[in-house]
Amino acid sequence: MKTLRLVLGDQLTRSISSLADLEPARDVVLMVEVAAEATYVRHHKQKIALIFSAMRHFAEGLRGEGITVDYVALEDQGNTGSFEGELRRALLRHEPDRVIVTEPGEWRVWQMMLEWRETMPVPVEIRADDRFVASRDEFAAWAKGRKTYRMEFFYREMRRKTGLLMKGDVPVGGQWNFDAENRKSLPAGYHPPQRLRFEPDAVTREVLALVERHFPDHFGDLAPFGWPVTRADALKALDHFIAVALEGFGDFQDAMKRGEDFLHHALLSPALNIGLLTPMELCRAAERAYLEGRAPLNAVEGFIRQVIGWREFVRGLYWNEMPGYAETNALSARRALPDFYWTGETDLACLKECITATRRNAYAHHIQRLMVTGNFALLAGVAPREIEQWYLLVYADAFEWVELPNVHGMVMFADGGLLASKPYAASGAYIDRMSDYCAGCRYDPAVKSGPGACPFNPLYWNFLIENEDKLGNNPRMAMPYRNLRRFSAERRAEITREAAAFLDEVAPRQG
Repeated sequence: MKTLRLVLGDQLTRSISSLADLEPARDVVLMVEVAAEATYVRHHKQKIALIFSAMRHFAEGLRGEGITVDYVALEDQGNTGSFEGELRRALLRHEPDRVIVTEPGEWRVWQMMLEWRETMPVPVEIRADDRFVASRDEFAAWAKGRKTYRMEFFYREMRRKTGLLMKGDVPVGGQWNFDAENRKSLPAGYHPPQRLRFEPDAVTREVLALVERHFPDHFGDLAPFGWPVTRADALKALDHFIAVALEGFGDFQDAMKRGEDFLHHALLSPALNIGLLTPMELCRAAERAYLEGRAPLNAVEGFIRQVIGWREFVRGLYWNEMPGYAETNALSARRALPDFYWTGETDLACLKECITATRRNAYAHHIQRLMVTGNFALLAGVAPREIEQWYLLVYADAFEWVELPNVHGMVMFADGGLLASKPYAASGAYIDRMSDYCAGCRYDPAVKSGPGACPFNPLYWNFLIENEDKLGNNPRMAMPYRNLRRFSAERRAEITREAAAFLDEVAPRQG
């Protein structure tokens, strides 16, 4: 039986289920660069370049094994620009008996694949993506009957399943989670480690030129481009992180510093999310570093929790709750996304720093995403769809299965608490404590109102005022609401006026 095996741009794993029983003498692997996937949102230029270059390298690796690869490049004559169009053309070229694909990472592509089973002239088999620790069905079984999902409980199940940092049924160190130890700001004079970046090879340089030709108006800079685009380089990046950055990852994972885009963060999520690395090899490498005394437990546990805890958790939630999940808007947020999210041109130093770094790298670490760009969008009441689209297109590691729950649930609380137990709202004091962004800023986080006040301050209290009916009884919001209820009517009115004046200028209300 001749099989056509379609491999998508985020499925660049040799052991992926769609390739598991491949017969080189008979089968054909189909890979396609299609305009529809590069433009359904205007993805960061580096994100497109990363995926196309990694695809081309992956195809060459398969050919090196003697496997027939039908690779349709973006500029190839006749390229229809869509998955379906290219699949139909390949069926005519190769006349296979069947098509095999691995389930995709996005709901809209999943719907396409389900339609293919009905409309294609040969059978289409959709296989589970076994690169995750928990299957979609396994998560659904865990979630059944729960009104809310909490990552911590799911994470413990993943620790038990994998045996990572476990002694029998007991977690190493006597506790599951060391997050309380991972909230240090950077000490004065601290210099983070130099990070490994990769010089573009000939294939990548060709792709960079292609992206500039076809997507010149997309968000972001193409240079400097330093992401790994092969499995060999991704493994080097993993080894480098373990050797030079993991030791400080725990202590400083919430810290931010001007001019330091990477600090101790892994920088592995782009490679992981397109398949050049697998979650368990990341976690086993980190666990070995702890067992060999090369990294402390709080750092290793925190890293493993991000990979087999949070990453697996949001993926499970996404598939369990879609498509309705994306439609919720529990806080009735409907303001436009401010223009400075695209330009970085704002007097708010923290936002300018994080957005400029995002333009430069197609990357920002999780605290920059959650507590700066995300926190502002939450406090401003930006419409969930607008900020979700921004996150999906600006980051190299963003695919909807991971982006949507993180932004919709964690950043915007738009699901009303299904994912997170409280909104992650904060005033300027938090940003000042965890970064050096506020020094020299036009605004002062210590000033609560009036000229020179950090806008995060009135926005924070205004957010609490506007959502008091929805959040006032949330146990985890008890302290800020106790403080708010001490405010006089005059002080509340002042807050509301200042917030409204600022927001009407930068983020007009829609609808």
